[in-house]
Amino acid sequence: MSSVKWIRRLAAGALIVFAAGPAAEAASVSQAGVLFLKISPGARPGGMGETFVALANDATATWWNPAGLAYVPYNEVTLMHSNWLPQFKFEDLYYDFVSYVQQVEDWGTFGGNIIFLNLGESIRTDESGNELGTFNSYEIAATGSYGSTVTDDGSMAVGVGMRFIYSNLSPVGAGAEKGTGSATSVGVDIGWFWHTPIRKLSLGANLSNMGPKVAYIDRAQADPLPTNLKFGFAYHLVKSPYNTLTFVGDVDKELVRLDEDGEADPFYLAMVTAWGDGPFFKTMIYHTGFEYWYSDLVGLRIGYWNDELGKVKPITFGASLKYSTYRFDFSYVSAGEGHPLQDTMRFSLSIGF
Repeated sequence: MSSVKWIRRLAAGALIVFAAGPAAEAASVSQAGVLFLKISPGARPGGMGETFVALANDATATWWNPAGLAYVPYNEVTLMHSNWLPQFKFEDLYYDFVSYVQQVEDWGTFGGNIIFLNLGESIRTDESGNELGTFNSYEIAATGSYGSTVTDDGSMAVGVGMRFIYSNLSPVGAGAEKGTGSATSVGVDIGWFWHTPIRKLSLGANLSNMGPKVAYIDRAQADPLPTNLKFGFAYHLVKSPYNTLTFVGDVDKELVRLDEDGEADPFYLAMVTAWGDGPFFKTMIYHTGFEYWYSDLVGLRIGYWNDELGKVKPITFGASLKYSTYRFDFSYVSAGEGHPLQDTMRFSLSIGF
């Protein structure tokens, strides 16, 4: 196998198995490329089981649900950092996320985010195994989003996002393959949010990463984007001036399907065909969690998700400290001793103005 292909599969496999959240599926489950797009940003959602699509009221809404931008209370910037695969102590493997939202009177709310995954340094070899030097691999995506209410009472909103994707796994090809280990693509997100007539209940959905396949070597070896549907709810069990307790839940379904020849269906076709690919309920990932706030100063979270096919069932914990318009969030994943997700931590800083 050529070094470019080996690196490509290694990077994809690592993301599938070790990424917290929906990306943590078994390699036999996901057939998509650029799986870093499914890594869930934000320490706040990370603390409640990777659940946020029907809450989405801060700057991370640019990833979770662009329709939620309509309900972000003020302009805000969020920055997040997480060391990836902490169990293996790869110091040069990390994930960064930055997002910004800006309200525009009479227009709605605009936002954007940048995702960066550093895959570290690798050794390049020829087909005989001789070392040819080293190179760095990384993946990056930049997204522009917009969300606005669509009803007179402001109870319902829709949103859209457009994403540019660049994956740089290797700077050169190998052997007879004259391409490189780099690829680009674009993706589109569509979001929906509804504050229902049922008191304290909101619903949300986000269809993300719709776009053309990503090709590293040639179009014949192209991989589909990780098109994904999220649907969720948020219910405020307690909502008073000094105490707020919210129960949240999401369901994820990856809309990617390969035909009998191993060719991936186009994303617009896979949005239909993927529903019959495998056991219906087992192909979904279920998330749930709780968020408690005391006087808008201290937040505590707990969550859980169940990926039956991927055999991933971790418990998550999180906390927040807020002062004025500054909020610091932390989350931690407990997946069991020896599990690659164990000790995964996220740190976020959000600033409103």
